[in-house]
Amino acid sequence: MGRGLIVYDASAVLALLLREPGADVASAHFHAAVIGAVNFAEVTTRLGKDHDDAAVTATLERLALVVIPLDESLALTAGLMTASTRTAGLSLGDRCCLALAKRLGRPALTADRAWLKIASAVGVEVRLIR
Repeated sequence: MGRGLIVYDASAVLALLLREPGADVASAHFHAAVIGAVNFAEVTTRLGKDHDDAAVTATLERLALVVIPLDESLALTAGLMTASTRTAGLSLGDRCCLALAKRLGRPALTADRAWLKIASAVGVEVRLIR
């Protein structure tokens, strides 16, 4: 994986696709971004609220993100982060993103400010898009 690699949370991709605040920051990292399969599913779910399956599929295919599968090791790491992230109210998807960033030794890019509260506890650099 590349030197400038960053791990997208679903919120970063959605900001980019929906032209929300922070889209410029998410876009600036696009060339070196990956996303975990769980977070990719979150993006798909959100887009599916406003668009039919074919439109969602076409949008995501054009985006051509590198999607990293959730394997047993990532699932274990995400699960073990529960206690460290409980006070910030992080979801399973959030923890899966952080677990991937931790595995790759790269920052996680998100819109969720609560991640800053637990970043050092889980050993991941968190960058905000807004």
